[in-house]
Amino acid sequence: MAAYSYALQVNKCSLQRPSLPHKIEHFSNPLSTSFKPLLRDLDQFPNISVDVTKAIKETSCKLLDAFVDFIFEFADQPLLPSQRNFAPVEEIGESTLSVTRVEGTIPDDFPEGVYIRNGPNPLFGGLKSTRSIFGESDHMWVEGEGMLHALYLKKNGRIRGSWNILYKNKHVQTDTYKMEKDRKKPGFLPAIEGDSPAVLLAYLLNVLRFGVIDKYLSNTNVFEHAKKYYSIAENHMPQEIDIHSLETLENWNVISGSWTRPFTSHPKKAPGTGELVVIGIDAQKPYFELGVISADGKKMVHKADLMFDRCTVCHEIGVTQRYNVIMNFPLTIDISRLVLGGSLMRFEENGYARIGIMPRYGDANSIKWFEVEPCCVFHIINCFEDNDEVVVRACRARQSVIPGPNSRVNHFEKWLKGRSSKDERIEFTKESTFPRVCEWRLNMKTGEVREKKNLSGDEFAMEFPLINEKFTGFRNKFAYLQVVESTEISGSGFTRFGGVAKLHFEEKRIPTNTFCSGASFVPKPGGVDEDDGSIITFTHNENENISQVYIVDAKKFTNEPVAIITLPSRVPYGFHGAFMPLES
Repeated sequence: MAAYSYALQVNKCSLQRPSLPHKIEHFSNPLSTSFKPLLRDLDQFPNISVDVTKAIKETSCKLLDAFVDFIFEFADQPLLPSQRNFAPVEEIGESTLSVTRVEGTIPDDFPEGVYIRNGPNPLFGGLKSTRSIFGESDHMWVEGEGMLHALYLKKNGRIRGSWNILYKNKHVQTDTYKMEKDRKKPGFLPAIEGDSPAVLLAYLLNVLRFGVIDKYLSNTNVFEHAKKYYSIAENHMPQEIDIHSLETLENWNVISGSWTRPFTSHPKKAPGTGELVVIGIDAQKPYFELGVISADGKKMVHKADLMFDRCTVCHEIGVTQRYNVIMNFPLTIDISRLVLGGSLMRFEENGYARIGIMPRYGDANSIKWFEVEPCCVFHIINCFEDNDEVVVRACRARQSVIPGPNSRVNHFEKWLKGRSSKDERIEFTKESTFPRVCEWRLNMKTGEVREKKNLSGDEFAMEFPLINEKFTGFRNKFAYLQVVESTEISGSGFTRFGGVAKLHFEEKRIPTNTFCSGASFVPKPGGVDEDDGSIITFTHNENENISQVYIVDAKKFTNEPVAIITLPSRVPYGFHGAFMPLES
């Protein structure tokens, strides 16, 4: 108790000269006389002061670090040989690398710009797990510091049909990235998946040591608004990026703090207005808020608490011409569940699921809710209005792949062995965690729900959808999705995508043992039809261990790629990509 009281007193200490206690006041005069020469010397340095608070804080941090180093053992989550392209790569430095190997021809009408894909690239060797007397805690497979991989395409004006192509990668330098980079070793304890005591202690120690519960990942998506470019993940604000250098500029302080929570990795531009519609979740009330940001990015036009009674993980919002589309499904975050020994994040199979249709500038009372069969949706393909109905098309699965298979039996053994047993193969090829394309038609007048499952059939599971963004919120004919390679996931435990499908309905297979990520639609300048443009995607050939970029004519989708660009560096599998046209 004495030490605790002393700590409190020190925290309140001032840099001003304190008064002397009465019992030692009589020492002051002789001491002053004896030390006058020294005091005269010290007077020449008026800025010398002892910041006791800072010293105590630094000592406390060192003690906490020593405690963590003593109690917790960090270990890399092992990768199987078939998972080698999930391993991180090093930054290539400040320079860009020239790309010279191009098979085929990049079309003359392909726009100049940069194709960027975001994805996890963990520091210090890979995703971590910790062991301690409090149990295990683990990074989820979707964690890891964000790294941007950029391919710059610019026409060579001197030679017709010639392009200057450059490649660059760079970590998104969030505040927490800088903290760990400076330490030169893992610091943050995994704080989502694991044994309840270990996760709770990770919360406490991360806050005491770093001031935040967990790392800011910024590893999921990239987007543009008001001619500014951002990297984003669900657990923090977006980071503005210099698209030319990939330097991280600053956190997006949305309109001077009028939005104070993280927001979705998939904000949507409202049809007609160009306003940015965002949502943000929190583990405590208010659980779910929606915001509308002006087209110029300078004003929060609208903000509403949607009055949720739980924290539901909502990865994407939908928009139509008049409405916002809200997905309230039973993948939840619950701190009280964690305290009672359960998981922080869990898919509640018996929980309710509903889709809300909300006027663009509405509030919680204006939402019309439609009950649907419990399921999990991370990605919306598109939403649009059709007479009295709002049509929602999305990738639907019966269960969630996040946080992942129940691994509390033996996490290390699971990752070492992979998921290779016959029974697990059968489980993985069912509808349980593999998403299929689904359509809900929600009648705003009658409240009726018409649901069509498996629009793409039972044979193929598909995720990471994209469309021509000019048709966001409008009726569209075509969508493009990455096709899950089920034989690969059953053997490795990680999702890989063996092709891109064009719905309406065609499929583009890529060579055996080659997988894609971050596909994006590139509109043709002056194009009229919805599929006037190209599909561009990063790929990795695992036989040759080389990374490439494929460009496919969206109209002639089943033809061979018009161009295959071989990259000078390996690009690990990641998440979402975007093509950003660049002004000259």
